Amino acid sequence: MKTVLACFRPLRALKDEILLGEGDASKRMYFVISGCLRIYFLQADGSEATRYIAFENNFATGLMAFISQQPSLEYIQALENSELLYISHDHFYRLLDTIPGWEKFFRSYLEHAYVTNTNRLMSFITMDATERYQLLMKEHPHITQRLSNKMVANYLGISQEALSRLKGRINKK
Repeated sequence: MKTVLACFRPLRALKDEILLGEGDASKRMYFVISGCLRIYFLQADGSEATRYIAFENNFATGLMAFISQQPSLEYIQALENSELLYISHDHFYRLLDTIPGWEKFFRSYLEHAYVTNTNRLMSFITMDATERYQLLMKEHPHITQRLSNKMVANYLGISQEALSRLKGRINKK
């Protein structure tokens, strides 16, 4: 445990601070102690699409770029003032080579990321906006409680106006 913890460094990120930009090398994996990070990318029309939101006790990184060491296609942004720990790519992979439990952690992390991303993709394909919002309220109510309507709408892939109308319809029921 001491060996693992020695590889992490503290970092304070200010609200709206960009920790990883498109085209940058993804050299860090973050652990959120307090606050919130989002991972997003730019669509062809220049609009933002949020892929993942990490609150306390969750890891966040531009995983494809972290693994491949290719330039990132994603951004990581602090949505709140955040207290983080980070581990460098080099330290991360050194732990994989030396600590068997770290390899088990990484496999579990990858499995969770795969399931989360697949479920999210399937929700966009098989559900309408109302169903996605209701699922979000059921599975991750803290997202709607802590984040602005603008960010919730972005996460759901709808406009703020559509979210307001949707919430109005749901609240009338």
